Amino acid sequence: MVSKHNPSGNKKRSPLSIFAVIGLCCFFYILGAWQRSGFGKGDSIALEVTKQADCSIFTNLNFETHHNDVEIVEPSKPKAQVFKPCDVKYTDYTPCQEQDRAMKFPRDNMIYRERHCPPEEEKLHCLIPAPKGYMTPFEWPKSRDYVHYANVPHKSLTVEKAVQNWVQFKGNVFKFPGGGTMFPQGADAYIDELASVIPIADGSVRTALDTGCGVASWGAYMLKRNVLAMSFAPRDNHEAQVQFALERGVPAVIGVLGSINLPYPSRAFDMAQCSRCLIPWTANDGMYLMEVDRVLRPGGYWVLSGPPINWKTYYQVWKRTKEDLKAEQKKIEELAEQLCWEKKYEKGDIAIFRKKVNDKSCRRNSANMCKPRGSDDVWYKKMETCITPFPKVSSASEVAGGELKKFPARLFAVPPHISKGLVEGVSVESYQEDNKLWKKHVNAYKRINRLIGTARYRNVMDMNAGLGGFAAALESPKSWVMNVVPTIGKDTLGVIYERGLIGIYHDWCEGFSTYPRTYDLIHANGVFSLCSFEDILLEMDRILRPEGAVIFRDDVDVLNKVRKIAGGMRWDTKMNDHEDGPLVPEKILVAVKQYWVGGIKGNSTSSAE
Repeated sequence: MVSKHNPSGNKKRSPLSIFAVIGLCCFFYILGAWQRSGFGKGDSIALEVTKQADCSIFTNLNFETHHNDVEIVEPSKPKAQVFKPCDVKYTDYTPCQEQDRAMKFPRDNMIYRERHCPPEEEKLHCLIPAPKGYMTPFEWPKSRDYVHYANVPHKSLTVEKAVQNWVQFKGNVFKFPGGGTMFPQGADAYIDELASVIPIADGSVRTALDTGCGVASWGAYMLKRNVLAMSFAPRDNHEAQVQFALERGVPAVIGVLGSINLPYPSRAFDMAQCSRCLIPWTANDGMYLMEVDRVLRPGGYWVLSGPPINWKTYYQVWKRTKEDLKAEQKKIEELAEQLCWEKKYEKGDIAIFRKKVNDKSCRRNSANMCKPRGSDDVWYKKMETCITPFPKVSSASEVAGGELKKFPARLFAVPPHISKGLVEGVSVESYQEDNKLWKKHVNAYKRINRLIGTARYRNVMDMNAGLGGFAAALESPKSWVMNVVPTIGKDTLGVIYERGLIGIYHDWCEGFSTYPRTYDLIHANGVFSLCSFEDILLEMDRILRPEGAVIFRDDVDVLNKVRKIAGGMRWDTKMNDHEDGPLVPEKILVAVKQYWVGGIKGNSTSSAE
């Protein structure tokens, strides 16, 4: 198929015709920019990925795939469906955390704030619109401190959290000073205090969990220390807190400690923290603390700042009795001892506990241990009041589950899951070959799309992450990757965390636990065996930002189906050959989502509009 932008032959052009074409290109570029200025601001640079043409004239170059992509049209087959925009009321639609549906469920144990997805007949089959005036987010690191008001037009937190320095509204932007409920003077000073006890600076701590994260300022400032924090908070009356976090370029998901397991593997995080997260740690016989223990690595740290720590100072502010708060702290410390944690620090508002590296010196009640099961079989599994056992060790100094190298060495070191043979079908050799393959793939992606690896694509998702090879090859302070391990595939998420990367379990037949427009780049390798094409593509469109990009890697027949559906979704697409040449049936399809907003017709960046 020949692009409409490509020369149709090899005839030589006169200088006059070349100058005329250059002039026309520049004129239409300026005209297009002027026309688009009336409905918001994208950064149309992203569209260069699929247009493959600029104001220069090239001869003898063909940017199209060598594969014959001419579709055979059969009269009995319907034309590609054109998906209409959803109503503007769905601008912030989160399929599995919608308020109306949530209120039908019990409030006990936060069940109503958990995932409750719509049945098949209630799923939306339309495109979620961006709000009027939507703008391309600021690039990192500026995005850490500033967010366009038009992108997240919710001011309630500026009032509710005004004295706590969470967020301020100034002009047409939100400013995030870096404060929090327990660190109103800034996250840096708070982290400095933690670092006086926890080895944050030397690479020992790489993955962290922030429970009840607010706008994720702690996670935002931990990134300066080369620590990736997985932050979560429910979609509740603190409007759009996770949406703010992602708009700032900070990893976060909608989530809650409720009645089901967290969607992370055992021994995932090097540290976890609760900064006035208001989780009832002593409720249900300590079930929530036991769940944190499950996902905390042996030798990892848990930070508690806020009630009941420093109760002697705050009991009146918290409107609780001294006796009640004292008893709560005593209960937490008793639970910590059962979990084989040691209190390492308590000063002012902060207490720090460390999980022992193995159970050789633990005092544990064997009757309270979790029964053997796949410890990472957690998707929609009911949380239990039991303690996850340490992996067996042969000496008092051995780290249960395997010792990790310090980051960044751990990124390409052989993870314990693989060296111990815990991932079926994956050997040390195949793991190393996988790393080489993904370095090759990512280099090819960068040749296709020069924006990959820049701050333009800050929030990145790998929908079918495997061993984390894509994220490892892409590793850079300019971006982070949410590695998704599908629930119906091989469980490799433990490997991903051992590499110092972050990720989550998910079923792609359901909506992801995030707001619309929260990812800049999505990588989709072999995902269409996981659910229907339409369900997956509409969900990708929901979570992809305007002028964000998608890289599909799959068999050419699959990608032709994807391309046909994408043609009705306001996406621009381009097929590319495999790195090894046109005879390889696996291809690379690159897509860019057009810029458009709700309630305005004819406002797309596509040249076809």
